[in-house]
Amino acid sequence: MVAAIEAMGAKVVCFKATNNLQMFQRVGEISRYVQEHKIEVIHSHLPWAGVIGRLVGRKTGVPVVYTEHNKWERYNKITYWLNKLSFSWQDAAVAVSDDVQQSIRKNAGLKFRELEFPVVEKLGINGNTQKPYLLNILNGVNTAHFVREEQAGVQIRQKLGIPANAPVIGTVSVFRFQKRLDIWMEIAAEVLKKVPEAHFIIVGDGPLKEDLLAKRKSLSIKERLHMPGLKTDVKPYFSAMDIYMMSSIFEGLPIALLEAMSCSCAVISTKAGGVEEVVEEGKSGLLCEVDDYMKLADYGIQLLQNTEQLITLADGARVRVQADFSIIKMAKQLEELYLYLKK
Repeated sequence: MVAAIEAMGAKVVCFKATNNLQMFQRVGEISRYVQEHKIEVIHSHLPWAGVIGRLVGRKTGVPVVYTEHNKWERYNKITYWLNKLSFSWQDAAVAVSDDVQQSIRKNAGLKFRELEFPVVEKLGINGNTQKPYLLNILNGVNTAHFVREEQAGVQIRQKLGIPANAPVIGTVSVFRFQKRLDIWMEIAAEVLKKVPEAHFIIVGDGPLKEDLLAKRKSLSIKERLHMPGLKTDVKPYFSAMDIYMMSSIFEGLPIALLEAMSCSCAVISTKAGGVEEVVEEGKSGLLCEVDDYMKLADYGIQLLQNTEQLITLADGARVRVQADFSIIKMAKQLEELYLYLKK
């Protein structure tokens, strides 16, 4: 991330820590930096960084914002309780989806003040005036950058040995259990029974890589399921996909999904976390319940055999992200929040 941020002209200062505990040892150092450089707002992401940000905020008096990307029920006990015990020490908590916000309300044990955009405090909510604020700011992507490029997609197909006219279903994912990529592969195998000319792409890497390679081998779909590894530039891969498929058991509001939709990929997915808030049924994709994941095979076959519906959903996916999930909208709302808190 450092190189990418610096390339855009921003300054990056890193406080080295090789594990979560070492992060706590940097609280004093970070606090001094905040005071010396007159930092006006602290914004943390992910639970452990959130705790550090709150500690720094308490030492410096600087307003603290924390963005929650996941449901609290998914955190281990230490992470859960550190988050819970310190959650009232911040000025605003931002949820990336309504599903995440409901999890915060259920688990934090707090009453919250409310804000709405344009940023105005909603008085009288919950009958209290105590901190923190709680609001949704939905994840956004750069819709000007994530635009389908047909030629880039053709080059990826050539690189992977996929025929130009073959239908492609893909995903971009970290190889972790919640993504259920083993099930994703089983769904792919089912689709191939009805659409034998189809190909599949999983872009990414992670701790389950060896297990997934073994799963692919056991399903005898190595020639049709391509796993090119971790890629820093995923737009060409989205451009090679007709359908973006997710089989997750839980999610926050996945950025890769938004990027794929921005690149005009039709979506088939489980209703995991914030996915249902993004994908409009029948307009930008087709959804099924988390436990009814094999329905995705039916959806995949349906769309690959119905070009008109596939194109309609692909176009609808792009329109949906442009309207409600652009990075411009997200940045504008964050800027409004920062300005409001530092008054």
